[in-house]
Amino acid sequence: MRKNAIGFVLAAVLAAGTMSMARAENSAAEARAFIEGLAASAAEWDGPTTGPASVPDKLVVALADDLTNGGVLGVARGLEEAAEAIGWQIKIIEAGGTVSGRSSSFGQALALRPDGIFILGYNPTEQKAQLEQVERAGLPMIAWHSLSENGPSEEDGFFVNVTTDARDVAKAAAYWAYLDAQEKPGVIIFTDSTFEIAVNKADWMKETIESLGGEVLEYVDTPIAETSTRMPQLTTTLLQRHGAKWTHSLAINDLYFDFMRPSLAAAGIPGDGMPRAVAAGDGSEAAYQRIRSREYQAVTVAEPLNLQGWQMIDEMNRAFAKEEWSGYQSPLHVVTHENVERDGGAENRFDPDNGYREAYRAIWSKD
Repeated sequence: MRKNAIGFVLAAVLAAGTMSMARAENSAAEARAFIEGLAASAAEWDGPTTGPASVPDKLVVALADDLTNGGVLGVARGLEEAAEAIGWQIKIIEAGGTVSGRSSSFGQALALRPDGIFILGYNPTEQKAQLEQVERAGLPMIAWHSLSENGPSEEDGFFVNVTTDARDVAKAAAYWAYLDAQEKPGVIIFTDSTFEIAVNKADWMKETIESLGGEVLEYVDTPIAETSTRMPQLTTTLLQRHGAKWTHSLAINDLYFDFMRPSLAAAGIPGDGMPRAVAAGDGSEAAYQRIRSREYQAVTVAEPLNLQGWQMIDEMNRAFAKEEWSGYQSPLHVVTHENVERDGGAENRFDPDNGYREAYRAIWSKD
C-alpha cells in the first residue's frame, strides 16, 4: 500500500507538471499569435471609402491636454494636416496638463465661435459642466482617448470618441512582457487615475499578467503631467524595494519612461537590461528613439496618431453633414528594436503606408 501511495503521489505530481507546461506552451503560443496578428492589421486600408463631400468654410478648435504628451502631440499634428487637406481653419489650444487649464480651455474655444470642437485626452467626468456648455451651444464634439471605447457617446455629448482597441493595446504590452520574461514576469504597472482609459488599460494589463501566472509587484497611480518630477525618485525607490524581481515596467503611456533613465543608469542597469520598459501607448518620438538605440525602452504599442487626426476630421465632416460616424477603428503596431523602422518608423512614428490620406481626400473631394 505504501509503495502504491507513493507511486500515486509521484504520478500526480508529474501529471500536474505536464499540465502546467502545456498551459504555459498554450499561453505562449496565444501571445505570439496575438502580436503577429496585430502586425498584419495595418497593411491595407480597411477604413471608410464613402462618405459626405467636404462641408466648406469651417473653423474647428482642438483642445489638447498636454502637448508634451507624444500621443496628444501626434494627433494634433494629424488634425492640422487633415484640416489643411479638407480646407478648414484649425486652432490648437493647450491646457497644460492641469484641471484648471482643461476647464478654462473651453471658454477660450467658445470665444472663437468655432463650428466644432476636438477634445484630446480630457476626462469627461472631470469636465462635465464644460461639455454640457458646448452641447448647449449646439457644437459637435469629437474626442480622442477621453473614453476606452471607440465610437459615439451620447452620455458625454461626443459624436464619436476615437481610439484604437484599448484592451488590445493592454494585452499586447502584457503579452510581450510575458514572452520576454520567459513566461515569469514580475511587473510594475504605471497609470494615472485621472483618465478612464488609463485606468482601464492598467487594469487589463494586470488581469492579463496574472492570468498568465506572472506577478504584479506594484500598481502605481501617478499623474502623467508630473512624471518629470516624480519618476526619478519613484524609480529609485521601486528598485530598492523590488530589486531583481522587477523584470518589466508596464505603463499606459511612453511619457513615464522619459524620466526613468538617470535612476536606472545610476543603479548600474544597462539600456537593454531589466526592468525593461513596455508602453501600452502611444508611440511617441522619444519612445521610438529609445527603442531604436536600446536605451531604457524595449516596446511601445503604437497608435497611428497622424491617421487618427485624419479620422477625426472626417468624423467631424460627417457630423456637419448630419450623417452617422464612419465605424472605423484604427490599427496597432507593437514596436520593437527589430521592427522599429517599419510603417513610418524612420520618422519616429507609426504612420502606416496604407493609403489613408488618399482615401479620405477621395471622399471629401466628391462632387
